[in-house]
Amino acid sequence: MSPATPVSGRAAMYSWLITSGLIVLTVALTVPTAGVSHFRFGPWWLFAALAALFLAGQAINLHLEVGRQSMTVALVEIPLLLSLFLLHPLGVLAARVLAGAVVYLWRTKDVTKYFFNVFLFAAATAVANAVVVAFGPLSPTHPQSWVVALSAILMAELVTYLGVALVISVVQGGLTTRGLLRNAQPMAAGLVCAVIGLIMLLAIQVTLWSLLLLLGLTVAVALAYRAYARFLSEHQKLDQMYELTRAVRRASSEGELADILLARVREMLRAEYATLWLPASGRYPEVLLTAKEGVRGLLDKAPAPHSLRAEVIEEGATRAVGPKLGDDRERELLASSRVKDVITVPLRSGSATVGCLECANRLGDLHLFDHADVALMEAIASQTAVAVENSRLVERLRFDAYHDALTALPNRHRMITALEEAVQVRAPGEVVALLIFDVDGLRDVNDSLGHSAGDQLLAEVGKRLADRAPAGSLVARIGGDEFALLLRMGNTEAAVGLAGELRTALQDPMPFGTLRLDVDTAVGIAIHPDHGSEPEMLLQRADLATLAAKGTQAAVQVFNLGLESRSVRRLGLAGDLRRAIDAGDLEVYFQPKIAIGRRELVGVECLARWKHPTHGWVAPEDFVAVAEHTGQLGRLTDLVLREGLRRCRQWGDEGHPLTVAVNLSPRTLVDPVFAGYLEELVQEYGVPPERLTLEITEDGMIAETDRPLPTLRRLREIGVRLSVDDFGTGYSSLSYLRRLPVQEVKIDRTFVQGMATDEGDHAIVRAVVDLAGHFGLQVVAEGVESELALSQLEEIGCDVGQGFYFSRPLSYERLTAWLAARTEVSPADSGDDRKLRVVP
Repeated sequence: MSPATPVSGRAAMYSWLITSGLIVLTVALTVPTAGVSHFRFGPWWLFAALAALFLAGQAINLHLEVGRQSMTVALVEIPLLLSLFLLHPLGVLAARVLAGAVVYLWRTKDVTKYFFNVFLFAAATAVANAVVVAFGPLSPTHPQSWVVALSAILMAELVTYLGVALVISVVQGGLTTRGLLRNAQPMAAGLVCAVIGLIMLLAIQVTLWSLLLLLGLTVAVALAYRAYARFLSEHQKLDQMYELTRAVRRASSEGELADILLARVREMLRAEYATLWLPASGRYPEVLLTAKEGVRGLLDKAPAPHSLRAEVIEEGATRAVGPKLGDDRERELLASSRVKDVITVPLRSGSATVGCLECANRLGDLHLFDHADVALMEAIASQTAVAVENSRLVERLRFDAYHDALTALPNRHRMITALEEAVQVRAPGEVVALLIFDVDGLRDVNDSLGHSAGDQLLAEVGKRLADRAPAGSLVARIGGDEFALLLRMGNTEAAVGLAGELRTALQDPMPFGTLRLDVDTAVGIAIHPDHGSEPEMLLQRADLATLAAKGTQAAVQVFNLGLESRSVRRLGLAGDLRRAIDAGDLEVYFQPKIAIGRRELVGVECLARWKHPTHGWVAPEDFVAVAEHTGQLGRLTDLVLREGLRRCRQWGDEGHPLTVAVNLSPRTLVDPVFAGYLEELVQEYGVPPERLTLEITEDGMIAETDRPLPTLRRLREIGVRLSVDDFGTGYSSLSYLRRLPVQEVKIDRTFVQGMATDEGDHAIVRAVVDLAGHFGLQVVAEGVESELALSQLEEIGCDVGQGFYFSRPLSYERLTAWLAARTEVSPADSGDDRKLRVVP
């Protein structure tokens, strides 16, 4: 019987029904032939000799290979043909059944299989007897008897074939066409054996001395077959190893490797189970897969004890346990798991053991694994280990290609792929939202604490974002300090709300040694289909929204077409700005600064202005941003400083000692050569240093690190005045303000413009003036646009005012005219001071 696994449950019941049918068939065909007398019984020794031949023919199987097909041939047809000629039908049946019962008593311990096979032999023999009775009697010298005997053998083979096919269908769930054809091959071999038996019968009929020749021929054939079998076995092993090696090398993942490997290994070792175990290692999860005889697919458990595999992994040595292998402790361990025998071999990658390969339960009740099987398993394991390492290498390369090395999050390439997939399928009433989070202050962390601290900050931001992101979303790191979140939402408003929640969640300070780093982000949002369908376009537009978000109070910005046109315009201005600076097309405008209590002109603020030949007047924030990103900021700063110092020297020579104020980028404060350059510039124009005021934004001067302080102190030593611009909009503390070497604070225009109508703004301006007074700092209020605001500033003691109420920024020629129209010589003084008239 072909099934190698024990029959149980419903399959066992069906098997017994088939066996019962075979019993009925045997009885039905045997009873009519029991009284037939024209068959020769022969002496008892003949019955014993033919029964022995049946026993030998049933026990000895020849394994032949024809082309690429293997076939197992039993020699039982030879004694069957001889018995049909020499014995009574009951004698033939008794000899065949007796031999089968003895052989299968040794081969199997399964009762169902045992009785099925015994009664299958009985039914096949009964059919052969019935053919002979119907068309006999048989005579070795009559060719007609030869045809009858061969037909009887063929019918016996057909009954055997149908019985096996039927029980396999019941136990294993059906046979394929290929399986049916493979099981039919022994029928042809049986006819060949029957012909050989007929030839032997004819030789014996001529003379009994022919037995010597037949015996010699049998010995020669046995020796030849032994050599052939050894050669065939080695050839099959080499061929199977070659096919296995090719198959496992083509496997690109551990799952695919297990599918290919385990079925082949189980067949090569003729085992009921084959198991691959790869323990969890790093980012590789545990893999435990088992192929079982008669079961499609792979199981996630193994029959052998886990401790045995654990020992193999730990010691890196093969374990073979069974009745003939292993020690008593291992055999007791195996007996408790109801496993007959097992071979477990390690999978080595260099000096490390990455897993193990295991085969359990050699098929056949009395067949066991031996040392040759252990050697074969070790050879297979060496190939498997290479395949596992290769598959993991492929997975590692694939992972690295789509993930960021620092945070282990998906990278920009993976995000683009996910965007392509997301925009293809969209349910009604939903949008695909792309949110980009830009981490603020990363450069300061890198510069002050080192890049390792910056890496830790990024890793923490990525972890927080991944932990707090909604289920089903994709979080990726798409740039140095940029993270992206992709998800489906109901509408744009929901995306904005989520962006605000996540930004707030990311703001918790991050511990770093004894320090606590504040984490803040700006969020840009792009929506499909409103803002495009191409992944690159959505990323670009989300980037633009992120850039714009940095200038908003909420720090969250949804993309709009105005952002793109401004960005494209800035990009086009880069080359034009360089040419404009070279050609001197940029102008410096001056906005007056007035001493509020005395209504006297005390200085001007120098502001760069650019009239583009095509676009007209370009907003300062636009071309300053272009200058910062194209490396032209230094040239722009030099242009404004030189023009301001030149005019300051000119006004001083004319008897108008006005101060000049120049805006300074925060980037300039970390330039170690700037202070020396400025000192040389002041000396070059012969301007007293105290007449030059450098205005630096609050966020730029009062940063999270102390890097600007050395430059600020050096500028203070030179003698130039330092002013904190846009004071009140940042996050400065009193302790920082006390440490800074500044002489002036400049209140942001938003508070000054609202102080006349908003009590909160009025309170803020008053508080800043009082605070500056305690620190001995001068206070400048910008954005003065009404007489009421001017009066309030004078009332609370503000020192200097600047705004449209006095004058807009003017070119040098218009400033000269403005001075002439609105100032008069003070009669009480020497005539050098000019006092501002009342502005109508």
